[in-house]
This record gives sequence, C-alpha cells and structure tokens, in this order.
Amino acid sequence: MKCKFPFNWTLKNSIFTKDKGTVFSCFACGGGSTMGYKLAGFDVIGCNEIDPKINEVYVENHHPRLNFNCDIRKLVTKAKEKALPHELYNLNILDGSPPCSTFSIAGNRESDWRKEKKFREGQSKQILDTLFFDFIDLTKELKPKVVVAENVKGLLIGTAINYVIKIYKEFDKAGYYCQHFLLNSENMGVPQSRERVFFICIRHDLGINFLKVSDLFNVEPYIKLDFDEPKTPFKEIYKPKDIPMKSMTRIVSEGWDLKKFGEKCMGETYQRVTGKRKAFSYMYLYKDEVCGTLAAHVDNACYVIFDEKRLLSKREWLLISSFPSDYNFLQMNPGYIMGMSVPPVMMAQIAQRIWEYWLSKLQTTKE
Repeated sequence: MKCKFPFNWTLKNSIFTKDKGTVFSCFACGGGSTMGYKLAGFDVIGCNEIDPKINEVYVENHHPRLNFNCDIRKLVTKAKEKALPHELYNLNILDGSPPCSTFSIAGNRESDWRKEKKFREGQSKQILDTLFFDFIDLTKELKPKVVVAENVKGLLIGTAINYVIKIYKEFDKAGYYCQHFLLNSENMGVPQSRERVFFICIRHDLGINFLKVSDLFNVEPYIKLDFDEPKTPFKEIYKPKDIPMKSMTRIVSEGWDLKKFGEKCMGETYQRVTGKRKAFSYMYLYKDEVCGTLAAHVDNACYVIFDEKRLLSKREWLLISSFPSDYNFLQMNPGYIMGMSVPPVMMAQIAQRIWEYWLSKLQTTKE
C-alpha cells in the first residue's frame, strides 16, 4: 500500500492544485508546513518569519505573495489596525508553529519559562512560552475558519499541561473549539519517528455543524486524526557509501569501532567499555528500524549508521524529513532547517483530513 503523499518528491515536478482554500503560515521557518498544505491542494498565500536568513530560504523556495519578516507581535498590531491585506481576513486556515524549545523534554523546561531570551529563531528578545498566545491574538483579529498550531510533545508533560489548559481557554475566548492530538510522523508516511502535538481549532459558528460527543464530558467538532500508513524503515532509503552531511569526530569514530549490536546509542558503548559517560547524543541507526527524531541542531543529536561507519547524508536527511530533493537551502545548514520544520508529508495528511471532515462540507453547504 502506497502512501497518499510520497516522501520522495520534488518541488519542480509537483502539481499544486490550490483548490482547497487559502492558508497563511506563522513562524514559517523553511516551510515544512507550507509544503504540506500545498501537497494537499491548499493555496499558501503568505508567511510570517522573524529570522531574516531563514525567511530568505522560505522566499527562495515558496515565492509567497505576502511575506512578513517580523516579530509576530507587529503583525498582531497591524491586524488590530485593519492594516493587513484583505485576504488575511478571509483565510481558510491560519497555521503556526510557535518556537517551542522551552517546552522540549531535551531542554531546561521550567527553569527557562517566562524568561526573555534571544534565540536563533529571532533577532529580538522574546519570551518564547508566550508566543503561542501572541498567535492566538492574531487568530482573534483575522478570524480564519480553522487554526492549526504545532508544538513539541513536552507541552503535555508535567506542569507544562497548565499551558495547554490556558491555550484551550484562550482559543475559546477567541471564538474557537479547540482539540489537541499527539501524532507520530512514522504512522503518517514519513520515514521518521517524530511525535508532535497539533492543536486543531474551528470557529464556533462553523464547528457547530460537526459537533459530536467525544467522551462523557465533551462535545467537540468531529475530525478523525489517527493514521496507519505503512512504516518506512531506514533500509528503504539507505544507499551504501553516501557522502555524509557531516564528518565524524574522533570520539564518534572510535566509539563506532567498539559498538555492540543492540546498543541504542554510542553513550551505551562508551559506558560499557570505559565506564565513562560521553557521546550519548549519538544514536545508532539500524536499517530495519524507522529513524528517530532528527534534531534541529545536528551537533546535539546525530545518527550513526550501525552497519556503515558514517553519519547521515544530505539525501537521507531529505528523505527522512520528507523534504523535496530539489529544496534550496541557500547558505543555511540543511539539518537545522529540516529539524526545525514540520515534515511536509505529516502536515499534508492533517490538511487533507481538515478538508475532508470540515472545509469541503462547509463549501458544499455554502453552495
């Protein structure tokens, strides 16, 4: 059984029908979500991205009609003043992936909350855990039919769940039914195990058409977001002697020579052999397994091929991330762009369901 959206594709040869409605993407990064919407038939009319270098990469690959290279708070101000193009006040979907490093289970979490910091994602200081609510403020002003917001799994862990509760409350105040789904890209046709939380919201006046009892306590607009696409193990994209995107360090090279089948990471190897803790961020990638999550900062989490003494190649990164093979990264680190982005095929699957369960029916009703 083939996936509806193949992970091996090109921008050049893709036909984007643009017949499913308009989308605007916030915190757009390199456009992983944008490509997903395009694959599903939506017309992505523009983006908002604070980092000028990343925005340049987005523009090079997607040629948006509307491009806002600025802090999202400036966009909110313009929206309140009704100073934005009229298309933005008639969107089918407002999309956003607010920077999420403060909620990541790999980060400092609570110790970083409510602190103003300057991150690579932006050129001005921001409190990253409030950006989600700036995004909801934009929602209040633009009033799109549907809102999709993506974030890390860590948002559902520990005291961070209080942010989820607040997100629900703020979306409700903004006039939206809100639901969240923890999805794994490996079940959606992506050769990567990547868990992400998606908040899928629909405006109250539209969502009332799809209300269904979801459990003993809630009535929500029904949408099916469970997926069972065939998993793609690494062996299906592996090519012997591919040129690695990054060379091995001495520690990694020596660790590979000492490895033992069954070990998950190089840290286990060194702890077994030397008793010392090091190289735990280097994971072994077995051909019969699906690749784990590719991190944005390639130096912090790398995959070492167990059967071949090398790291991943650019070609393998592209396929594992379901990025098109002709994507132009300009002078940016490809691993950073792909690690920061929602896998296009993952978003395409979600966008297709939104169309199938909600937007197509609203269009039929209107007609």
